Amino acid sequence: MSNLFLPPGHGHSVQVSGHGVVFKLSGSQTGGSLSIVEHPVPPGGSAGPPHTHTREDEVSYIIEGEINVLIGDELIHAPAGSYVFKPRDIAHTFWNSSDKPARILEIVTPAGLETYFEEVAPAFTPGQPPNAALIMKIAAKYGLQIHVERIGELAEKYGVIVPGGPPHP
Repeated sequence: MSNLFLPPGHGHSVQVSGHGVVFKLSGSQTGGSLSIVEHPVPPGGSAGPPHTHTREDEVSYIIEGEINVLIGDELIHAPAGSYVFKPRDIAHTFWNSSDKPARILEIVTPAGLETYFEEVAPAFTPGQPPNAALIMKIAAKYGLQIHVERIGELAEKYGVIVPGGPPHP
């Protein structure tokens, strides 16, 4: 395991769905025990359709702004300073419905999911629909189940627009 100091504002980043991913700590630095990524989430940005992790648990700490998190059928409003636990095997997603940016720190255990973000980022080209076939192929590799059947529910119940999904009614 290596020591690491990462100053504020540093870390490699990619864009995935409606938010960014900034890599803060990888499994290669923690012996596989955990990884940490930061998600800057613009107003209206989302984590995409509900999805289920079969290998990892996640803890979100809301650094700035506020987000809504759907875990199973439970809707949680999480302002800055909140912690949200998203256990494996339960569908979840999050979005920013405010008019201000949000930032979320995600602690993922065990590590490994951080490389998913690197691999899937090319499936999201600005101005084009996401490459759904590529997303599903990469998701399967990581034991992620993407619940595309719930995209309409997000739009209808919560006004969340998922990139590549149907428009809000």
